[in-house]
Amino acid sequence: MNQEELQVAAFEIILNSGNSRSIVHEAFDAMREGDFELAEAKLQESNEELLKAHQAQTKLLQEYAGGTEIKIEIIMVHAQDHLMTTMTLREVALEMLELYKKIN
Repeated sequence: MNQEELQVAAFEIILNSGNSRSIVHEAFDAMREGDFELAEAKLQESNEELLKAHQAQTKLLQEYAGGTEIKIEIIMVHAQDHLMTTMTLREVALEMLELYKKIN
């Protein structure tokens, strides 16, 4: 895997993770308004974006497992950070949705 391919994969992870994070924040807005159906739909939509990011990550892991040398650059570290924090934010949002439902 060359440097350009690695950077493309990193930017795919960043793009899709960023899209997912934005959608999670839309879900938070819906929760505050009491629109739990919309919040659930947004969290599902955010998961679809996370799956795209995860696919890019999985491709890299498969290449590595197959013996391809992958030089990690700071952009990949940033991409992984983006992905993991967004996954965590979505998990928290799922829990908050249940709490909002109980309070309501």
